[in-house]
Amino acid sequence: MKRRTFFYQSASCLSVLALPGIASAESSAAPTAAPANDRAYWLQTLLKIVDPVLTAAARGQLKANMPIEAAAGQLEGRKAVSHLEALGRTLAGLAPWLEHSASSEAEKAQQQRYAVMARQAIALAVNPESPDFLNFNQGGQPLVDAAFLAHGLLRAPTQLWSQLPAAAQAQVVQALQSSRVIKPVYSNWLLFTAMVEAALLKLTGTGDVVRMDYAIKQHLAWYKGDGTYGDGPDFHWDYYNSYVIQPMLLDVVRTLVDAKKESPALLETLVARARRYAVVQERLIGPDGSFAAFGRSLAYRCGAFQLLGQMALQQQLPPELGAGQVRSALTAVIRRTMEPKGTFDAKGWLQIGLCGHQPSIGETYISTGSLYLCTVAFLPLGLPATDAFWTSPAADWTARKIWSGQDVKTDHAL
Repeated sequence: MKRRTFFYQSASCLSVLALPGIASAESSAAPTAAPANDRAYWLQTLLKIVDPVLTAAARGQLKANMPIEAAAGQLEGRKAVSHLEALGRTLAGLAPWLEHSASSEAEKAQQQRYAVMARQAIALAVNPESPDFLNFNQGGQPLVDAAFLAHGLLRAPTQLWSQLPAAAQAQVVQALQSSRVIKPVYSNWLLFTAMVEAALLKLTGTGDVVRMDYAIKQHLAWYKGDGTYGDGPDFHWDYYNSYVIQPMLLDVVRTLVDAKKESPALLETLVARARRYAVVQERLIGPDGSFAAFGRSLAYRCGAFQLLGQMALQQQLPPELGAGQVRSALTAVIRRTMEPKGTFDAKGWLQIGLCGHQPSIGETYISTGSLYLCTVAFLPLGLPATDAFWTSPAADWTARKIWSGQDVKTDHAL
């Protein structure tokens, strides 16, 4: 009751409350009917994942309601950062679906509902008078999730930015700019600083080009060949080329090219490398939808394939990867990582693991909020239902072809 009283007493929140559809909503639970096709299954699964986060955050109750699971001895430290993790990562994956023009009235209604909740959640996250005012500048981790939130804004500028009240927009800018006090690690973290600035450039016309240029130049220097970048000067066997490096590098440079602050030729080079990495990613998906469990951050589950999904979303899949083949492969990964018992707790929140509940898979920096990076596997939901990605017949992906004895062309380096 005290929190409800807060909303009506705080004048600065009144513009947020004007957003329709939140105050009277009792529940926004994802549908439970059997999905009719792959796209329906993807959407049903994505909304099941994001619903607890956005329902709580839209009411200013994310801090109050979200459980925080963390490695032994890490709980107190993660409490300070896990909520921004949950919100930023949720929106980074949900944004393309919110932004696209749905063809059916039922899907339009779902979009409106979740877009309203997302805007409400953002506005409360950056309002200092809100019970859910989030940490953007204390410690190191907030830079990471300011960047994921920025990526969501960049992916859905109409739904997540343009329709925010002016006061909330100003507070978003202040929150993102406040993350500048955090010194990034000399690794993929440079792209977090770049992504924050890219979003500011896209949304306000002003961003620190030097921070973006430094991150780009370092990653060009760290390129190892055959479509793969080092995570810093060294190569790491993990999925960070997909979790962070290539998706953010592509979108930062594309933002600069659109603003006429970078050469289109550079973007073409990066896309060519990303296409090769998409081929590698597709070949990593086993016949049953599992994939090699190496490297850190495996608790991000299907989020390991963000780059493959982003290439589909941006219509940049290489010719050797058919749309039906990629969709079928990603569907198998989503099923393999999101359906096992223990993936969700009794109230629908994600739990640490790759295939079910596996607490030991979580590193010391992993907590409940971290897990919502799995949403970035769902980026192709930003494509209309009529796109070839969804309408092409299901097809075996490379591993299924090879291990069922089908003839497959040889693979070659870039």
